[in-house]
Amino acid sequence: MNRKGFLKSLGLAGVTAIAAPILIHCGSDDDTSGSSSSGSSGSSSSSGSSATGCSVTNSETEGPFPTKTPSSLVQSNIVSDRTGVPLTITLLIQNVSAACASLQGVFVDIWHCDREGNYSEYGGTGMQSTNYTTVHFLRGRQTTDASGKVAFTSIFPGWYNGRATHIHVHVYSSTGQSLLVTQIAFPEGTDSAVIQVAASTGYKGMSGYTYNSNDNVFSDGTSNEMSSISGSVSGGFALTQTIKVSA
Repeated sequence: MNRKGFLKSLGLAGVTAIAAPILIHCGSDDDTSGSSSSGSSGSSSSSGSSATGCSVTNSETEGPFPTKTPSSLVQSNIVSDRTGVPLTITLLIQNVSAACASLQGVFVDIWHCDREGNYSEYGGTGMQSTNYTTVHFLRGRQTTDASGKVAFTSIFPGWYNGRATHIHVHVYSSTGQSLLVTQIAFPEGTDSAVIQVAASTGYKGMSGYTYNSNDNVFSDGTSNEMSSISGSVSGGFALTQTIKVSA
């Protein structure tokens, strides 16, 4: 059974998970249409547009592969033994309850798949055949600084059937209260980093790729989840994104 089929059997298709721990492990990051678009996303830019206004970033499901013990993975370099095109990730967390002022001292967890589309801490099942249950690559936690920022060193994510390229984010208050679960979208198009990286050694190309417009997590719009990306395959890419929470 593929990831999508598994989740539909649970009756959770389209569910948006927020904070409750029981929902964290029932959500699906692969709650998608399963059909891939072979066409262009319609954007040729390698940078996403920043969301306007001061409203909370869309909440999304944590998916079937959330980090099991985030507090044990306090690290900014999350590469571990994975190889791929270098990617630096800089996130700015803002508080909509304070006119979108920068939010200091909150925990930010991120995780994403490797270049082959696999997650650490899981595997050996129909949802992910490769068994990575004993390793913890491409997962990390940082605390926002006085500017509301966190930064991670990683590799550019790959993709897997039914999903566009994405990164998961969970923001917690300093006391551990869940503030937001969301996902970061990547710009697509002929000159995008997604296209360039997919053609790189070790990545899967774009055959069968699901574009944002056909991805059930992102198909309702990515205006406040779309990252900005700069750089090159040879020199690595830099991703930036502003995430807004209510704290």
